[in-house]
Amino acid sequence: MTEDRTLIFDKNDVCIFIPVLNEEGAIKDVIEGFKNVGYTNILVYDGNSKDKTREVAAAAGARVVVQSGKGKGQAMIQAFDAMTEKYMVMIDGDGTELPEEIHHLLYPVLEGKADHVAGNRIAGRTPGAFTALNLLGNRMINWFFRRAFHSGLRDILTGYRAFTRESIQALDLKQNGFVIETELTVECLTKGQKILEVPITYLPRPEKVETKLHPIRDGYRISMAIYKYSRFYNPLFFFGVWSLLSFTIALLLIALHPFITWHGGSIFGTASVFFAGIGALLLVAGFVADISATLHRKTLKAIQANRKEQEKEYDQF
Repeated sequence: MTEDRTLIFDKNDVCIFIPVLNEEGAIKDVIEGFKNVGYTNILVYDGNSKDKTREVAAAAGARVVVQSGKGKGQAMIQAFDAMTEKYMVMIDGDGTELPEEIHHLLYPVLEGKADHVAGNRIAGRTPGAFTALNLLGNRMINWFFRRAFHSGLRDILTGYRAFTRESIQALDLKQNGFVIETELTVECLTKGQKILEVPITYLPRPEKVETKLHPIRDGYRISMAIYKYSRFYNPLFFFGVWSLLSFTIALLLIALHPFITWHGGSIFGTASVFFAGIGALLLVAGFVADISATLHRKTLKAIQANRKEQEKEYDQF
């Protein structure tokens, strides 16, 4: 990818944030990659690594902070709370993303085209970057997310992102682990922020860097988080899942009813009516909650628009 735009800005206004855990084998290359393109305000948050990640990062010229808790989410929350720069670019410390592609993410933020830019790894993946299981899992999770949140995003789990300070300050994040990326994206959507997705190059993980992701366990947690968060943003989807399940059970019971010749056949008929009724109630609840959620989002947008107008008026004085 090439970058034909040139913007004049102070690169010290950009904080390069790298959450790490046992990244000794890759962190130096990541830090030097940013320094080679002129970014020296580099902050490494270490999750109590057992190797020499902290020493290597400090020797490479980064500011190193040992996070007070555990998990990538906790590191992000702690770094976001301490942020003073106008912009932040977050990247994984495992060497799978290219520091020299920072402008693809940062420029839309600098130009005011987005509050939050996410790098799409799936679009720019190189051979071997994803295992077959990880690629399938990522695609399933992203498909589920798009259905739950009416979103066009293709890679909600990416670790390469750019933000404005205002975007970060508006977020209310609580997750400590890998679910944080899902919560982060949901928060941006809920707060009405402009999210832009751009393709980035995604490389295979260096052999000397171990993955901390457990595909089955973390995939389940992320999927459950998506479903849980949907009750606020898209309650029709949240209730609709259970409604569909209830109707499906009812239809199965109706289909089985003619084949039940013993006295239990009448129970199947009663049960089918029961599940159909539950399905209908859940669907109605979903519609009512969806109307409430839509009104809430409109009210929030109106409040945000009014706040921006007040800030403009204040800046004029």
